[in-house]
Amino acid sequence: MRRVLLFALFCLVLPGAALAVQPDEKLDDPALESRARELSSEIRCVVCQHESIETSNAGIARDIRILIRERLAEGQDEDQIREYLVSRYGDYILFQPPMKPATWLLWFGPGFVFLIGLTAVIAYLMKRRSGQTAEQLSDDEQRRLKQLVEEDTRP
Repeated sequence: MRRVLLFALFCLVLPGAALAVQPDEKLDDPALESRARELSSEIRCVVCQHESIETSNAGIARDIRILIRERLAEGQDEDQIREYLVSRYGDYILFQPPMKPATWLLWFGPGFVFLIGLTAVIAYLMKRRSGQTAEQLSDDEQRRLKQLVEEDTRP
């Protein structure tokens, strides 16, 4: 049963990925087409957000794929096309945005959050460990504890 479900899921997902780049979008020159596909895999779909325009079926992804192919055919290089797309959509469109003050949160945010969490866990564990020995029993509590231990150790 599990294999049937996995096969069905595979059959549903595979055609969507295969149909992202339409036949009418492809360039006749295999070298340019290869460059276009490589660049398209580095560009984020602005609608899908976690998918490249290479695999996205969104209309805007198709428009950007066509734009990339047109500009490559005109003789522009990948850096010029990236600059144009960033000027139009911002650094977010790149899966690997450049390192600059505006993108430091993207680059260092996850590590910073991890360090804060690790510090909190260590502080909690240290407090818990020291808290067990730091609490002192009052004289009455100590006498009562002694009584309970003696009662428990009697045969």
